[in-house]
Amino acid sequence: MKRRDFILSAGASFLTVAVGSVLAETKPKPTNPNSAQKPDDSLLVQWLGHSCFLFTGGGQRVLVNPFRAIGCTAGFPLPKVEADIVLISSQLWDEGAAENLPGNPKILFEPGAYDLGKLKLQGISIAHDRMGGQRFGMNVAWRWTQAGISIVHLGGAAAPLELEQRILLGSPDLAFIPVGGGPKNYNPQEAKQAIEVLQPRIAVPTQYFTSAADKKACELVSVDEFLKLVKDKNIRLIEDNKLRIRAADLPKKGTLIRVFDYRNLLQKS
Repeated sequence: MKRRDFILSAGASFLTVAVGSVLAETKPKPTNPNSAQKPDDSLLVQWLGHSCFLFTGGGQRVLVNPFRAIGCTAGFPLPKVEADIVLISSQLWDEGAAENLPGNPKILFEPGAYDLGKLKLQGISIAHDRMGGQRFGMNVAWRWTQAGISIVHLGGAAAPLELEQRILLGSPDLAFIPVGGGPKNYNPQEAKQAIEVLQPRIAVPTQYFTSAADKKACELVSVDEFLKLVKDKNIRLIEDNKLRIRAADLPKKGTLIRVFDYRNLLQKS
């Protein structure tokens, strides 16, 4: 990366098939030039492994939590993708490695309110452990709206959400929740409680054990442990690492659980 703008603070066994499709859960289709639909009225979410996602929509590309290949991310290819904005939840290697990204993205890594023109973002501090941050420091959860969809990415949150944090996070359309446990993230039960608090329209589990992990250096459990606890919800495995969402297609009530498939990522590594 030629130059980086670091911006400081400004202030599966339980998968069920749903009836009817509210989401385009396949690879994005080519744009129809005769369609009346605006090109930026949807959000493309791409999972790059662990808690790293690329959000493309509304004329912006937002990358969250790029990582180094170590521990639970050892087998994933490095997320060297171009982005306009990079959001970092912590300085840990599996969610805070922005040094080798292409282009000149703006990098946000501290809590606070940020107005970047097209996007307004809020970073909310949450402990990265169950000791008030004494062991692993503080994690930054991120909230923003892109392509008409409100997004919350909890990063590696491990502490219960307090009242002020709940107010700042709100009730998003799309929430990314760590579920794999260990000393630095929500365990499956804590993740379920976070979903009950946030009540997102769609929840995506993150930070769980996959075959990409170094078994000797990853303390996380598989996503199945979480899915057992939310089996009463609408759960679907997306047969890709990409998902396109339109605000008009979001469910009116309840929370959908969507699980990305990482196998094609490993084929590229």
